[in-house]
Amino acid sequence: MLILIAAILPALATNDAAPADAVKLPAPGVEYRVNVASASRSPWVDANGWRIERAPDRTYFYDVPEKAAALACAEAYAWAARALIYTTDSGAAAFRSMLDFVKSLPEANWPLMANIGVIDDGSNETGELMNLLTRRNLLYRIVPAPDSKLDLNVRIADYPKADAANPALLAQKIRSQLGDDKRLVRLYGSEVVVARLVGDGERARLHLVNYATRPVNGLRVRVKGKWARQEARGYGAPQIKLQDVSMEGDATEFTVPEMSTYIAVDLAR
Repeated sequence: MLILIAAILPALATNDAAPADAVKLPAPGVEYRVNVASASRSPWVDANGWRIERAPDRTYFYDVPEKAAALACAEAYAWAARALIYTTDSGAAAFRSMLDFVKSLPEANWPLMANIGVIDDGSNETGELMNLLTRRNLLYRIVPAPDSKLDLNVRIADYPKADAANPALLAQKIRSQLGDDKRLVRLYGSEVVVARLVGDGERARLHLVNYATRPVNGLRVRVKGKWARQEARGYGAPQIKLQDVSMEGDATEFTVPEMSTYIAVDLAR
């Protein structure tokens, strides 16, 4: 008998005091920092997915301003986190709007899909590496030992100390070791959208979270595998018509014409 487990949904906190057993999370969003080489504003995504992956059974607590309330709700939902979110009255309205949307989505409580296994030693260096892998959409899961079913297994102690000391370069090295053709998800046209993929082999859900306050237009998505059916639902746009859908080789590509904070793309073989 198939038993469906109800989705974990975030909730509003009644005050700004985190429960004693809760992990406090920083407000998600984007900071724009000057790139010294080019004097351009380079986005730095403040995302908490790696923290949640590290301890999925913990309760998390967000204390966020109004502008981040809906985003915190979407992030907690996409990473299946038990989360309490404290915000302003107007932020609470935005939170409830996002919560109503994610509650309307079909159940999709499937296992995490990943290319990379990360053997977590609990160090700050490994934590920062997972942060960068998350932000660069290099999909991983934490494993206690190398998993032969994954394309690549990573243990920071196996790399030269110079690599371990520079997580940004190490993340790029891991991307090269994996190879872009093997990546389960690739995004083109935005540096502020983070993906999480879950699935059971025949069905999958691609969570797309936009950490910026502005909409993202023309996001091109490549998902490994031939997915004959694609259905996208977005916050503020319950039905989204994906554009330029194609299946070439062992991948499915499509364009999301516009997204605000969050989109769920349901895929089927």
